[in-house]
Amino acid sequence: MSQAEPIPLLADKRHHCPAIFEPEHLLRETRRRKGLSAGSVPEVCILDPDGDIVRHLLDRRQARRNAFWACYHTDLYDFQRQDDQFGIIGCAVGGPFAVLLAEQLFASGCELLISFTSAGQILPIRQPPYFVLIEQALRDEGTSYHYLPPSRYSHLNQALSDLMKVVVAEAQWPVERGASWTTDAPYRETAAAVSARREEGILAVEMETASLYAFAQARGRPVVCFAHVTNQMGQNEADFDKGEAEGSPTALHLVSLIARQWRKHGQLIMAQITRGGLP
Repeated sequence: MSQAEPIPLLADKRHHCPAIFEPEHLLRETRRRKGLSAGSVPEVCILDPDGDIVRHLLDRRQARRNAFWACYHTDLYDFQRQDDQFGIIGCAVGGPFAVLLAEQLFASGCELLISFTSAGQILPIRQPPYFVLIEQALRDEGTSYHYLPPSRYSHLNQALSDLMKVVVAEAQWPVERGASWTTDAPYRETAAAVSARREEGILAVEMETASLYAFAQARGRPVVCFAHVTNQMGQNEADFDKGEAEGSPTALHLVSLIARQWRKHGQLIMAQITRGGLP
């Protein structure tokens, strides 16, 4: 490629223009081909890239497959905690897959999406495992650039960030807040790159958040991402300890707290989000 040629990832991106292929098109044809009845998914849904929470729920017979989820790639499971219904999808690894599912979830009736992604420690604030509410994510991936013009970070919506202050304060376990580094290539995390991210104050590295937050801003959708910092990228023996039940009880506790605050303030937050969108 000559210097005059633009990088394909950044070229011809008319961010304000609608796409030819929308999630509703795929959902319509999936329902037709699979003979699925029309229906919706729960209001609050969860992406579980490692699949630990899904397995935890299924092992305890606390979740069942959603019969209306029209997707070729995944199963959506419904479960209940206290008076709240949730949907959850496991093993949605990487920005492209996470955003594909986010698009389809919101087109299917989801109103709030929460992601819990396993992450590697960058800034050693304490010993893993622990959770981080991701407030901004470094855009070292590709999907976000299809949704927003180039910038260094994508961000958690401010109204949701304010809501999360209450959730973090009420949590039974400490939850950190800060920035993550989203990459498409976990096996290309060089020592130089890790050092630079550490100097920038980034807490963890993961594979979905920059993509999901860019989608959220561009589409006017509420998305909240947590990093479950479980490892130091295999630099120590006995790495990747996720805690009790692979961290599922903590994640589900946070989900319940978020749902309770969403019931109180969700409509107001949605009004603020829909006034946002692309800059």
